[in-house]
Amino acid sequence: MKAYKNTQFLDSADARLLRIVSEFVEPQSRFAHHEIEDTIVFMGSARAPSPEDEHPTADVVPASPESMASAYGACRDLARRLTDWSKNLPEDHRRFVVCSGGGPGIMEAANRGASDAGGINVGLGISLPHEQANNHYITRELSLEFHYFFMRKFWFAYMAKAVVFFPGGFGTLDELFEILTLLQTGKIRKHLPIVLYDKSFWREAINFETLIKHGTISEDDLDLFLLTDSVDDAYEYLTAQLSEYGVAEHGATL
Repeated sequence: MKAYKNTQFLDSADARLLRIVSEFVEPQSRFAHHEIEDTIVFMGSARAPSPEDEHPTADVVPASPESMASAYGACRDLARRLTDWSKNLPEDHRRFVVCSGGGPGIMEAANRGASDAGGINVGLGISLPHEQANNHYITRELSLEFHYFFMRKFWFAYMAKAVVFFPGGFGTLDELFEILTLLQTGKIRKHLPIVLYDKSFWREAINFETLIKHGTISEDDLDLFLLTDSVDDAYEYLTAQLSEYGVAEHGATL
């Protein structure tokens, strides 16, 4: 039997490097085939209910259901508007394609908004013991599933030309701090606008002023992101930033 057809070997600890490499090469091949040059990434809670979800299960009921339902609607609207905008750009390749973590909640809202606008969209799912499958609004050929968190996070950062963070839990905070750290330290060299949606949530969840007070970040670090409660402001900010920097920048560069 050829080694690359030996599933017992490929599932073994000795072949871990091959599995990691495959989670780089296979998505890269898929993006190239569909001529996707870059993305706008949406992050946020899997627990945000859709308007149709009148009876969410007990283990996914958010602490503030009304606020999270509002976030779902705002995310869907912003993703739709950005997709409409990107589809009208005079580009040969597909630019600024909406991308999410593939699951329910805010992730679903982003893919759903892009679908509302008739745009292709990406879902970078992750295999978890108790997580639902990728949502059905993702373009079928671009619904990916990862085993390794770090490879999934690589594709978020590598393809992104903008990132929007809605309220979320540990996963969203992890992704936010990683992106901010990469920007702050210059490891991400491309221009990457960041939006934090829902001022009240983010000011309660992260006390940025305390970090400044104790000197662990500088006041200038707050310029790394826009904090807003307005879909209009988020849309205007992102389209202005992408028009000035992203349209001229071809190829994704960390």
